[in-house]
Amino acid sequence: MPRLSEVIAALENLWPAERAESWDAVGTVVGEPGQEVRRVLFAVDPVQDVVDEAVRLDADLLVTHHPLYLRGTTTVAASTFKGRVVHTLIKNDIALHVAHTNADTADPGVSDALAGALDLRVVRPLVPDLSDSEGRRGLGRVCELDHPVTVREFAARAAERLPATAQGIRVAGDPDAPVRTVAVSGGSGDSLFDHVRAAGVDAFLTADLRHHPVSEFTAVRTGSPLALLDAAHWATEWPWCELAAAQLDEISDRHGWDLRVHVSRTVTDPWTAHAASSSAIPDTSGAPN
Repeated sequence: MPRLSEVIAALENLWPAERAESWDAVGTVVGEPGQEVRRVLFAVDPVQDVVDEAVRLDADLLVTHHPLYLRGTTTVAASTFKGRVVHTLIKNDIALHVAHTNADTADPGVSDALAGALDLRVVRPLVPDLSDSEGRRGLGRVCELDHPVTVREFAARAAERLPATAQGIRVAGDPDAPVRTVAVSGGSGDSLFDHVRAAGVDAFLTADLRHHPVSEFTAVRTGSPLALLDAAHWATEWPWCELAAAQLDEISDRHGWDLRVHVSRTVTDPWTAHAASSSAIPDTSGAPN
């Protein structure tokens, strides 16, 4: 039976903390280094529903992609949402470890898992990590499809292959345009537009796309149309949980640890419903400004 310190060392080898962005908060948040680890749960968000799932599972370690305290705190009082999470973890002897931007740029990382879920062949990083001499690490991935599809068909594929959310998949661009190459980036991706244009792809699938950046992006005319596909943030990162669980399974087998590794299927996307818009534009001429 491995100690927490041994399991954390293995996870740090997969996603070294020094490769996280300077603003990030990764690593072990809660946990006694000497405690034994038998069961591990992977999830995107360290929220109460996921922690309660870890308690029911009798897990000893919860590994999440998103940090619990990204901007620091002055209290862990149980009267606060995050404080209650900490109290529940400690009371039930459950450690919490976070791999965020260090998992985004890893090889394989979050965007590799996203590409795999969409049955895409990874060609290279979208934004290479210049410290990687092999050119495999970095943010996002440039990918190819086995055969061309339309933007509409690719959006349908994403809606089918990614976990279901209220948002589904939004598209900016010609739904009938052909797609042969795609850039993907799990999580928020509108800061990568310049890299997407430079990559020369036909489409970019990511999350959290905002009105003004998308409006400006689509207004710039280039040699060929480029479609944007906007999925739910949680849905684009959840495939990493399955990838990370498989990586830890392999490590467990190699070391003879006999860990029980699980992936949370609790939907922690905050949006819970979607009402489709009417095709008609409402008459607001009599409405106040």
